[in-house]
Amino acid sequence: MSQTASLPATTQELRARDAREAVGEPQPPKQLDALHTVHGDTTIADTVVQKLAGIAAREVPGVYSMGNAARRAFNQLTERIPGSQTNVGGGVSVEKGERQTAIEVSIVVEYGVAIADVSERIRQNIISAVEHGTGLEVLEVNVNVTDVHLPEDDDDPATTSGSSDSKLQ
Repeated sequence: MSQTASLPATTQELRARDAREAVGEPQPPKQLDALHTVHGDTTIADTVVQKLAGIAAREVPGVYSMGNAARRAFNQLTERIPGSQTNVGGGVSVEKGERQTAIEVSIVVEYGVAIADVSERIRQNIISAVEHGTGLEVLEVNVNVTDVHLPEDDDDPATTSGSSDSKLQ
């Protein structure tokens, strides 16, 4: 049976290690990374990763909006409330561990774009933004395309403001 170097093989080795610890002989430092230092730990909330990923995804040309139809309708309503904030994390879900994260985004693309190319640019942009901004390793970015925005959708009377007001007197 092979033994690892970090585990003492005999009682004598155990006693020698305990003696070194009792004397105060310096132990090798624990493995550190950007979020865990000898001076303390940094904890990143899921919402931070969610917002960074949402902003990064929206920066990609060809992304019309984020989320599914229900999420977009809710966001349109809340944005009309005075003092409300834009939900930049909408359409993004995050699974985060201590040092790694996985991200899923739901998007609506503009008509005519190459969806595979837009998805790959989204992945690259999110990975770059989240890893740079948080120090977390991004394991995967899954992109769900929920709809295609057509140019004539902007001319739909149900979506333009003021069209319903024309019937009111």
